[in-house]
Amino acid sequence: MEVIARTLRRLYRWQHLWLALILLTSLLMHASIIGQPDTPMFDEQYYVKDAQAIAEGNGELRREHPPVGQLLVAAGIMLFGDNPVGWRFFAVLFGVAGTLFFYLICHTLGMSSRAALIATFLLGFEALMFIQSSIAMLDIFSITLMLVSFWLYLKRRYPLSAAAVALSTLTKLTGGLALFVIVLHWLLLRRDRPVAFCSSVLLAPALFVFTLPGFDYLLSGSTSNPVNRITEMLTAGASLTFANTTHPHASRPWEWVLGPQMMPYWWEPQYVAFISFTVGVFVIPVMCLMVYRATKRDEVATFSATWFLGTFLIWIPLVLITDRVTYLYYFCPTVGAICIGLGWFLDRFLTSNVGATGAPFRRGALPAVIAYLALHLAILVALTPLWSRWIPLYDVTLPG
Repeated sequence: MEVIARTLRRLYRWQHLWLALILLTSLLMHASIIGQPDTPMFDEQYYVKDAQAIAEGNGELRREHPPVGQLLVAAGIMLFGDNPVGWRFFAVLFGVAGTLFFYLICHTLGMSSRAALIATFLLGFEALMFIQSSIAMLDIFSITLMLVSFWLYLKRRYPLSAAAVALSTLTKLTGGLALFVIVLHWLLLRRDRPVAFCSSVLLAPALFVFTLPGFDYLLSGSTSNPVNRITEMLTAGASLTFANTTHPHASRPWEWVLGPQMMPYWWEPQYVAFISFTVGVFVIPVMCLMVYRATKRDEVATFSATWFLGTFLIWIPLVLITDRVTYLYYFCPTVGAICIGLGWFLDRFLTSNVGATGAPFRRGALPAVIAYLALHLAILVALTPLWSRWIPLYDVTLPG
């Protein structure tokens, strides 16, 4: 018993205990629902079908997307079989890994341990991120590789960051937005090692172009002309406009933050993409705060603001100019920027409400933050398949 007690005390004092609990809880949540439904949902019907063909050696290029994400879904099928676990295994793995790299980003930015953990909790249990990392779509692969590129950039490992950007873009073209974020932050705040940095900026698209044929070969068994492939991907994306698309849940970027948006993927169990209300209602005020702090050359705020600009605000002129159709889940790469701002603010809120001795918290600041985080987690559980999985007696008929 003494050995057990000593081990528990050592575990309690472990500096990464809370991070490990967040990651483990997220992994268990995903594991509890990975088999539901047992048929492909939403865009899984396209990617799973393609992955099945790749696993059988009969893959064909899906002209509108790069190959890496499809190869990852196929790898899951080859490892675990043609079943829900095989389809979604790597999406779950990348989702949890993305949460870890997000924490590393917060830590590298110099955020306090408490601020980093609050931000990581918010990201790890944010509904849109959780749903996207529960299904066999391409977005979570690209987002996680984007987070890796951000972390490597902040560590000043510029060539490796460029390689991660290239991989993110080889998964989904929107991964290239990471390079815009990095360049903007470097111009605003760093401007160090210009030769090494600029070389890395050029390296990212070069790696994308020169490795694309190799990944295409793994997918289809034949190489492709990278210039033609890139042209095909860009043309396919540009051809989908609001004028010729009748998808009932197509939405414009500003609608994602100006009002609650919900996009159903599957009804039984309930897979619905939405930005957690505990995050969504603070998007505008938090980013205004980050922009203000960025004018003071605060690195956390500057990176959060450039992240927001490079992965969200850029969509507004693009859509206005091209009329390119967009969907709510395109906001997924931006969630981390909001969570960083919220983590920073809540940490400051707690710090500004302590007594002269450091305790106790005045005016109920600590209970208020705990209640907010509990509500954030409760929203995830109540409005995702987690509820019906853990409490099977609950029954509801959803409209539509």
